Amino acid sequence: MKRKIVIFILGGILIFIIAALVLFDLNKGDSKEEKMQKITLAEVTHSIFYAPQYVAIEQGYFEEVGIDVELILTSGADKVTAAVLSGDADIGFCGSEGTIYVYNGGEKDYLKTFAQLTQKDGSFLVSREKIKEFKLEDLEGKTVLGGRAGGMPEMTLEYALKQNGIDPKKDVEIDTSVDFAAMGGAFIGGQGDFVTLFEPNALEIEKEGYGYVVASIGELGGIVPYTSYSARISFIEENKELINNFTKAIQKGIDYVHNHTDEEVAKAIINQFPDTSLEDIAKVVKRYRDIDAWPKTTDFSEDSFNHLQDIMIDNGAIDKKVPYDKLMYRG
Repeated sequence: MKRKIVIFILGGILIFIIAALVLFDLNKGDSKEEKMQKITLAEVTHSIFYAPQYVAIEQGYFEEVGIDVELILTSGADKVTAAVLSGDADIGFCGSEGTIYVYNGGEKDYLKTFAQLTQKDGSFLVSREKIKEFKLEDLEGKTVLGGRAGGMPEMTLEYALKQNGIDPKKDVEIDTSVDFAAMGGAFIGGQGDFVTLFEPNALEIEKEGYGYVVASIGELGGIVPYTSYSARISFIEENKELINNFTKAIQKGIDYVHNHTDEEVAKAIINQFPDTSLEDIAKVVKRYRDIDAWPKTTDFSEDSFNHLQDIMIDNGAIDKKVPYDKLMYRG
């Protein structure tokens, strides 16, 4: 009888210990969830051009630093900056020109850039006709769907034309009336002789037989902080650790891309592009690697920032340069 009582008591203790351990583990999980800081990131477009960012998401680099990223698509740099200013997004991811426009607009709580992801224009020039040895002179007398007026793809194209003695106002018709997200569809529908497109859109048009990639706008435009991360001054000041951790995760994504093959990068980000084959993603990664689209670091130089503004001034988008230190945050 006594033996049964002892067994009963020991059984009760064992059940209590197991229950306590389970409860401890659940609380531990709750604690982990509480430590995760959720942020909304507005991206200008969803492109393989941004492979390092998607690597950081898919490889869990943001989770490692306690950040839960909600990615939202906000087509156009103007719409990205508007989302950040309104509070619909915490961090904006778009062309660095967006921060310059906001600053020049007199916004008190303006946007500062804290990290770059790409260092060249990521759009490719697609021709309706096959051209063996393309030259910029082939654009003379033609219509190019160039994107939004004042947007970097359109401004970089104009800059490259001028550098090669071609007047973009007289010698070429650059159509800026088509919305960024609709440019591929407009070209397929017969509008324009050429179009500037990001990947994987350019490759898809090639595969479907609607056009041929003939040039990289990035190679024509040179080194600039082309796509970068920015946030309101107040958000940065209140979340310095978050900003630093976010940057660390992006840097790990950049390192991964530089230290892995095209195929490995493609495998890492394929969940972000379910409608694109692994083979095609790898081809696009190579295409961007070949033009040196990704920097080695999230920092960008004053020279590259000034070159960006040279392009904008040349285009008439701004009258004078904004000091580098005004719009660059260094944690």
